[in-house]
Amino acid sequence: MSGAIESRKAVKVRGIELGDGNAQICIPLVGTNKTEIIKELEVSLQKKPDLVEWRADFFEDLHDTKKMIEALSTIRSYVNDLPILFTIRSTKEGGNPIPLSEEKKLELIVNLCATGNLDIVDYELVNKKEDIHFVREQTNKYNVRLILSYHNFERTPEATVLMDKCIAAKENSADLVKLAVMSQSLDDVMLLMQVTQEAAKSTTLPLVTISMGKYGAITRMFGFVFGSTITFGVGQNSSAPGQIPVDDLRQVINIIKRATN
Repeated sequence: MSGAIESRKAVKVRGIELGDGNAQICIPLVGTNKTEIIKELEVSLQKKPDLVEWRADFFEDLHDTKKMIEALSTIRSYVNDLPILFTIRSTKEGGNPIPLSEEKKLELIVNLCATGNLDIVDYELVNKKEDIHFVREQTNKYNVRLILSYHNFERTPEATVLMDKCIAAKENSADLVKLAVMSQSLDDVMLLMQVTQEAAKSTTLPLVTISMGKYGAITRMFGFVFGSTITFGVGQNSSAPGQIPVDDLRQVINIIKRATN
């Protein structure tokens, strides 16, 4: 890609900076109820993650706004000042079926943003533009960061497709862009890392890039070297294929940091 390279800006969220060249380790919470989430938190927080992701499409009371607000408050009380990333992964991109229409889902996101307990919302680029704009408007209103994401659980698309997703995220005023794709070979892994490196040079958005599957584990350990700012590790339960236990992940990241500094 030719032309002047724009300066990439790190996004500050509570005590961390996303996009500053470091790897921030995120642990997913996938419990189906508050009791399960508390058990996950008790195990996961011992591993000292940099942030947590609540994958709410696993939660059985997703339809009950009051219970959702209570669960979020509980998560906040456990994580203290760690950033909380909130995700209801769409079934279009590998999420669990949920008992909410898109309209009700958006209403829930707004209600949770209004509590002040959320820091980042993940919303898919596959959604309608008007819905993306609505989420952006509401997250801005409540000072919540927005990740616009793309997931492909079947394959790794061509580099041009992935770069187009980064461009679309920027055009829709995202704070970060996430690309998560399935790898079938080491070539797929190399392609994603090349896209990550190129996008890190050519866009102001911090990147979260993940290759799923057996070969994709490499990207979870080394992705930050190429420009990916968040990596997802297993605290108690995983939320996607290829996630690595946090202790192993941190050990490798620290070795790479020492070797490259």
